[in-house]
Amino acid sequence: MTPSAYVGNASGGASHQVQAQPSDRAKQIKERLDRMRSQRLPHEQVWRDCADYSYPVRGVGLASEVLPSANDLQARKAKMLDSTAPDSLRLLASSTLSGLTPPNSLWFAMDVGQESHDERTWLDESAQTIFENIHAANYDSEAYDGMLDIGFAGWFVLYIGEGIDSGYAFELWPLAECFVSSTKGAAGRIDTIYRRFDLDVSQAITKYGEANVSQKTRELFKQGKLTDKVCMVLCIEPRAMYVPGALLGRNKPFAYCVTEIDTQHIVEESGYDEFPCAVARWNRIPGTPYATGPMSDALPDIKSLNEVKRWEFAGAETVIAPPLVAVDDGVLNPRNIKLGPRKILVAASADNIKPLITGARVDFGQIVAKDLQASIRKILLADQLQPQDGPAMTATEVHVRVQLIRQLLGPLYGRLQSEFLQPLIERCFGIAWRAGVLGKPPETLMQRQYTVRYLSPLARAQKMEEVTGIQQFEASLIQKAQIDPTVFDIYDVQGSARHESELLGVPQKYIRDERAVAVLQKAHQQAAAAQQQQQVQLAALARAQPTTTGA
Repeated sequence: MTPSAYVGNASGGASHQVQAQPSDRAKQIKERLDRMRSQRLPHEQVWRDCADYSYPVRGVGLASEVLPSANDLQARKAKMLDSTAPDSLRLLASSTLSGLTPPNSLWFAMDVGQESHDERTWLDESAQTIFENIHAANYDSEAYDGMLDIGFAGWFVLYIGEGIDSGYAFELWPLAECFVSSTKGAAGRIDTIYRRFDLDVSQAITKYGEANVSQKTRELFKQGKLTDKVCMVLCIEPRAMYVPGALLGRNKPFAYCVTEIDTQHIVEESGYDEFPCAVARWNRIPGTPYATGPMSDALPDIKSLNEVKRWEFAGAETVIAPPLVAVDDGVLNPRNIKLGPRKILVAASADNIKPLITGARVDFGQIVAKDLQASIRKILLADQLQPQDGPAMTATEVHVRVQLIRQLLGPLYGRLQSEFLQPLIERCFGIAWRAGVLGKPPETLMQRQYTVRYLSPLARAQKMEEVTGIQQFEASLIQKAQIDPTVFDIYDVQGSARHESELLGVPQKYIRDERAVAVLQKAHQQAAAAQQQQQVQLAALARAQPTTTGA
């Protein structure tokens, strides 16, 4: 993707235009929305179950168009008798996000291949500017919620918009509102989104303007019915024909359209230079653009654990407050007595009332629960960060276990890289480029493709085997050099050092380019030659001086 391909209006979105007559466009949007809803419907109950046993609030709207109240959500939480699943999911989301996009260190760079020093400087500065603006916005909070969504549902939709002062504004769209597809097939990257959401009449007027909404909405506004709901459908999809570098929204590569679905009135129509959403998926469901998350794998154990906990509490109740056996001896009437502290019971014999030992094995329920808890933590990759039968972990042990988790996430990282990080960086670069915050690049960079190089801890963890191989080979060469010093002639030490610095994520601004190294080596050679010449002159001078002897 070249910088020149992003030349557009300065706002980074597109100029907004309203279509006076909706023609068949609104009808087509409604028909396709209905088809996409029917395609998503079979998967919603699974996502709803996973949310109910982890984060019920994240599943609001799934499998039901009636939004629950706070009391309803609290009642769902009360059904969870064990917190292992939500705790493990929270730990997985945190470790995945910190491994992908840590806020305290640069996690990507841009390359064009064989770049000069000036080109490298501009690319590094651009990457640093984009990185700082991403984390200066609300990315970290929205991305964390996205990782929770991908944990229980297997996918999320992160919208990348423009903020104030040419910054970024991120918005995690609720899963219940989003319907996704891909023009490249179910396995392709998501490039089509339909979002169905409701606005108050006052919100619709404020957001889109009174002149742009339907006649029905304007009448509701005039009647003072400001809180009545207006159902909107936002559509973003690629255009078959567009103009590269277009300024007008209708000529841009991705179409944007907002429709009042009940009246089939197009409220707003525009376009984007690049797809404005990052849609990441965990484990794609074959034949569909949707996915499931690790929570669906752990769901059988989670439900079993919930039942075991229910039995455990019931058994504990019989142990703490066991049932009593009472004999109707003519003095004690079991049908009328009331038990409780500081009460006097009259009976012919103390043996006529006694607790009934049920033989409940509460300890066995605890053993089963621990096995299920361990299984849930293992599936959600949270077991690696728990203390392992000993004292508290040292910093080194935590680091090693985090590296292990990141290696286990290797296959997932490839999908997150192509479906989450790549669209994120492309969109952020496009916004920054059009806003002019990246400065003027060298002329030699224009019309050249750039690639993204990932420097995140998760990316480096996947490269550690290569680093280990280089280091082991160098150690082997050092041992063989004691027998044959010429063995190093087969090895490019400087090239290996450069490659290893890239694998380890060393900032390339600290690595001298080949031109600077050549100048430095030439200076070293000249200094060595001058020193050698000086030593030769001193030796010649010493030989020329007469030798004096004593008397």
